[in-house]
Amino acid sequence: MIKADLHIHTTYSDDSTVTPKALVEKLAAHKSIKAAAVTDHDTVNGLKETRKLAAAYPDILIIPGVEISTPEGDILVLGAETTPPRPWTVQNVVDFARTNNYVSVVAHPYREYGMGDAARNYKFDAIEVINGESTPHANKQAHQLAKTMKLPGTAGSDAHTPAEPLTVYTEIQAGLNVDEILKAIKKGLVTTHSAARSIHF
Repeated sequence: MIKADLHIHTTYSDDSTVTPKALVEKLAAHKSIKAAAVTDHDTVNGLKETRKLAAAYPDILIIPGVEISTPEGDILVLGAETTPPRPWTVQNVVDFARTNNYVSVVAHPYREYGMGDAARNYKFDAIEVINGESTPHANKQAHQLAKTMKLPGTAGSDAHTPAEPLTVYTEIQAGLNVDEILKAIKKGLVTTHSAARSIHF
């Protein structure tokens, strides 16, 4: 059983001030959350540096990922070490994830850059039901969407500042192994938690 923050932006995203070093130090200092997905906007360039720094800690896992901006809304691709081929349509990104055994997640469906109900038109692997930047109401709507689509829910801080990583996390029935984690998410062997608001779905 591991705890992972599945949505974090580093300084490789234009709008984030979280350095890879700060993220790794935060994971090292945390008692129980030892895994984090680096999901920068439309780039995987932050992955190499973050992993290199994390290599000094055998109990820390950096999960590769990316947040892709599509015309219909943002999609997290967990497991991805490259960006999908363009054009970045929802279908193309979902197909890219499926072909490579990655996990496609509807990011913050009910706020800006979210897909909302349009997510129902595609075969995603999971819905982000707790996003640290979303309102409780938007998270509740996301939880409802996951329920009606019969999909697992994930949780991530969507951190853009150094104080935010690890405030939201997903408990996953897996070890510190990326493939195991991706499989467990797809099977729904997850529970989502917000340390900040002490709510969980």
